Amino acid sequence: MNTRHLCLVAALLVAAAPATAAEWAVDPAKSAIKFSGVQVGATFIGRFERFDAKVDFDPAKPEAGHAVVLVDLASARTGDVQRDEALPQKDWFDLKSANQARFEATRFVDKGHGDYEAVGTLTMLGTSRPLTLPFQLTLDRGQAHATGHVGLVRTDFGVGQGPWASGQWVGLDVGVDIDLVATTLPAPGEGG
Repeated sequence: MNTRHLCLVAALLVAAAPATAAEWAVDPAKSAIKFSGVQVGATFIGRFERFDAKVDFDPAKPEAGHAVVLVDLASARTGDVQRDEALPQKDWFDLKSANQARFEATRFVDKGHGDYEAVGTLTMLGTSRPLTLPFQLTLDRGQAHATGHVGLVRTDFGVGQGPWASGQWVGLDVGVDIDLVATTLPAPGEGG
């Protein structure tokens, strides 16, 4: 439901966040893409258990950066059995049609003091929309830690059909949070 959409966005944010010198390898064991929403007045939080991210980023030239984050929508988990069983169905993530969300950042913008924006496109359920993901980045000895949050309207991507499209039972606004840890990959020709 809202949870799926949030997870998707979260995954995209994570992929866009890492940065420091060229190519970065995201550590899924230390990283998370989470989503949150409201169902019948109560907030819920979920996560995407599987995602893949390819990130090229140099803080000295953020505008030349590029990232692609792929999120496995089937890996969305909220801890609620009924909600988790509904998410793959046609009214929500419609996994029979598309099982992956994709965020592609075509550039990064340095906002100062470790704050950045990943500017790109989120594609989900056959719908693509521009998305800017704000995140904070810290770099320490070849390791990057990026955290960020972005809000989405799930129905912009067709998530929540039929009676779920109104927002009466499940809110239309979804939050996506990323917490990503990555390390630099050696340049071609370097050892490692």
